[in-house]
Amino acid sequence: MKVLGIDPGLAQTGWAVVEQGQDTQSFTLRGAGLIKTTPGESLPQRLQRIQSTLTQVLKEHAPQSVAIEEIFFLKAAKSILGTSQARGVILVATTQSGVPLSEYNPRQVKIVLTGNGQAKKNQMQKMIQMLLKLHSPPRPDDVADAMAIALCHLRSNRYKKLICLK
Repeated sequence: MKVLGIDPGLAQTGWAVVEQGQDTQSFTLRGAGLIKTTPGESLPQRLQRIQSTLTQVLKEHAPQSVAIEEIFFLKAAKSILGTSQARGVILVATTQSGVPLSEYNPRQVKIVLTGNGQAKKNQMQKMIQMLLKLHSPPRPDDVADAMAIALCHLRSNRYKKLICLK
């Protein structure tokens, strides 16, 4: 199964495509990137760039599922507004592509990847590095978060399948 993980943001939206092997325990990074917008652009231009780039990623990589991070409400109000708007165009692009969408909060992602809902950024990056067999910890943070979200979805689906088999 191939999953597109997305860490939404107005200034920077991270994305990563991760594929799960036939054994369900191996993972391969198929692509990753950062959609950047600048404050000098109008809001509609910034949102359109996010939507069009994501639409292209969906066409190019043809994931079977999309996983996106839920909004974390301890951030600044202005940041939440921009992230919410970015999420909106991401949800539209995903819906238009017909790919199923799942959402995970940051704590869920940390628990599924490390077993610790309070895991620090460097712990998460080391786990991502190990699972994807990367030479170094993933950077930038938004792309690393997108990888984590995709891995969370794949590992969560694996656990659901195991539970259903019993």
